Amino acid sequence: MIPVLIGIISLVLVVSVVVLVSSGSISFGGKKRSSDMEAAIREANKRLSQNPNDPEALFTLANAYFESDNWDKAMKTYDLLVAQISAQNIQRIDKFKIYLRYGISARRLNLLDQAYKGFSVARTIRQDNFEVNYELGILEFDKKNYEKAVQLLQQARTQDPDNPAVLRCLGHALFRLKKPKEAMNFIRKAIDLAPEDKESLYTLAECYYEAKQTEHAIRIYNHLRADPVMGPNSCLVAGTIQLETRQYENAIQNFEIGLRHQNIKSDILTELRYKLATTYIKMNEIGKSIPYLKQLQSENPSYKDVNVLLNKYLELNANHNLQTFLMSPSADFIALCRKIVMTYFPRAKVKINNISVNKNEWADILAEIDTSKWSDLIMFRFIRQQGSIGELIVRDFHSHLKEVKAGKGVCITVGNYTEEAKKYTEARLIDLIEKDRLQAILNSLDAKTAALKK
Repeated sequence: MIPVLIGIISLVLVVSVVVLVSSGSISFGGKKRSSDMEAAIREANKRLSQNPNDPEALFTLANAYFESDNWDKAMKTYDLLVAQISAQNIQRIDKFKIYLRYGISARRLNLLDQAYKGFSVARTIRQDNFEVNYELGILEFDKKNYEKAVQLLQQARTQDPDNPAVLRCLGHALFRLKKPKEAMNFIRKAIDLAPEDKESLYTLAECYYEAKQTEHAIRIYNHLRADPVMGPNSCLVAGTIQLETRQYENAIQNFEIGLRHQNIKSDILTELRYKLATTYIKMNEIGKSIPYLKQLQSENPSYKDVNVLLNKYLELNANHNLQTFLMSPSADFIALCRKIVMTYFPRAKVKINNISVNKNEWADILAEIDTSKWSDLIMFRFIRQQGSIGELIVRDFHSHLKEVKAGKGVCITVGNYTEEAKKYTEARLIDLIEKDRLQAILNSLDAKTAALKK
């Protein structure tokens, strides 16, 4: 009897399922839902043909459009309902749902003012709704109202603590409020949940940099430098940090990697070339900097001090001794100054008694000079500073002459002297050598030095 009973029950169940499927009460593949929606739209349109302001029919129609992602028709229909709510007291319809879905539809259509209106009114009805707080937080963020955005997103987070979109926007808003340490906590969590978010990874690097954790920042920038979108700017920022901390070789590597990218934004491309050129200058590799300076001049001649740099370093590149005078380490500079002293007076015997250096600004060399007509103790001052040399430096030099009992002074600069400095030396035994004459000395220096060796 039991097997027979089981068979009868199974047969009844099968027949019941067949009847329900054929009647449409059970559907497969969404057909029942689609037919129900079509029926609802037909019924709503029928009621609206009799009363165009029927709120329940409009609500049914709006929801049907919304659930089928027909945002344009959904918003227009919700808009009619919003107007009715403002004009009359409607009791039987969910006002919160109307304003929420009105805001969502407007957001999908990028109608941000209407979206803001819908979400704001919805929030006056319910303040504990995740979607309302999140969407309003995003809109406030886009308006750069970061404090309001943080408040709303914090409320959204109470409803969904691990939502990556909320964590992401909250972290970005806190960063904009210059709270990098708070921001990085949320951004790290967002990245853990959505590791492909490169923009948040870049912002995390910015947080580390603002928090003075530059090693962590550079590690992330270096990780991003191969990325086609974030790479160029990551290379620029990392290289700039390294340039500021005198890690010139690392900076050059980052700038060069950045320049290998395709489709670089013009402002980033220009700055990468400028920073690479100036880094080469810092390393005294002028020949490598000039092509980038020329390219910058041809494309953007008014950019920063490109014209000044190019004119200056073209000249230096053509004159190795001038380059040494201005840019080389102190030991090379002193060696060059010694050569000038040894060859300054033709056919003279020269004995250098003392050399003193004032930081990297100038060097003083005291020498005994013996010629066929006269002998004297001469003090030379070599000033590396470009631009105008004023009276104070010349006065200081004169005081030093008297201290060492030198008979005469020769003050040499790659710049020029002010009128006050020239007047001060009129009645004193000091020769002022400016840039033009120094260049002539430097141009003939190698030949004179070779002749001395013979």
